[in-house]
Amino acid sequence: MTESSKRPIAVFDIDNTLADTAHRQRFLERKPRDWDAFFAAAPHDPPIAEGIALAVASAEECDIVYLTGRPERYRRDTLDWLAAHGLPEGRVHMRRNADRRPARQTKLEILRRLAEGRSVRFLVDDDELVCDAAERAGFTVVRARWADRSAALEQAQEGEGRT
Repeated sequence: MTESSKRPIAVFDIDNTLADTAHRQRFLERKPRDWDAFFAAAPHDPPIAEGIALAVASAEECDIVYLTGRPERYRRDTLDWLAAHGLPEGRVHMRRNADRRPARQTKLEILRRLAEGRSVRFLVDDDELVCDAAERAGFTVVRARWADRSAALEQAQEGEGRT
């Protein structure tokens, strides 16, 4: 067992936890929703200071893992954004491109897998349903309430399994 693998992990969501998606919400407020435009605009997300500071501070004692509902096809944009904003290196778990299950299911499934081999210090997420499910499963949760809530994004996360 390596020294690093003994460290606990801190798990961070990205959208509205580390990255401010407000400028691209308009793509979800129309019918039909323009998912391609919504995700194509992600590289321009401003960082959220509270989330970034918590991730950087957490990296002192924990290995960082990113757990996002973004589809796998946006991995390069996501990795570039994390690096550009000085976030700690860490494994990035993304939604399979065709996976449309609610975020509370997909994220909890990955959290449980992570916990099989490592201690999970906490999950930081803005999605209240994800947070509720994680707490019910016994995980410590930090609710990222520092970004403006978006009804369109919440419906997309749970009803359409898109992010």
